[in-house]
Amino acid sequence: QVQLVESGGGLVQPGGSLRLSCAASGSIFTYHQMGWYRQAPGKEREAVAVSFNDGNTNYEESAKGRFTISRDNTENTLYLHMNSLKPEDTAVYYCNVRTYFNGGVWSNEESVYWGQGTQVTVSS
Repeated sequence: QVQLVESGGGLVQPGGSLRLSCAASGSIFTYHQMGWYRQAPGKEREAVAVSFNDGNTNYEESAKGRFTISRDNTENTLYLHMNSLKPEDTAVYYCNVRTYFNGGVWSNEESVYWGQGTQVTVSS
C-alpha cells in the first residue's frame, strides 16, 4: 500500500506562485508514473502534469509554460511548481502514483494510488 501525503495548497492572488509537495511511502523508483491531477467544482478530474520514469513529462495544455513537475528521488517526493496562477486554476489538486510493485513483489497488475487532495484557490 502506497501512502501519499500532499501539502502546499492555499489561497494565492492571480499571478502568484505555489509549490505543491507529495511525499510518497516506499521507493519512488518503483513508480513508473507519478502525476498531479485537479478537480474543480462541477468538473471532472483532469491530469495537470505527469512524470514518467524515463524522464519524460506531459502537461495539460493550459499548464504548459506555467507549471513544472519534478521529483526528488532521495526524498521520495513529487513537486508541482505553479507560476502565473489564474482563477481558473482553482481546484483540489491530487497526487497520483502508478506502480507494478505491489506487496514487495513485481506483478503484471498496475496499482493506482491517490493522495487526499489539497485545495488551491486563486483569487484577489
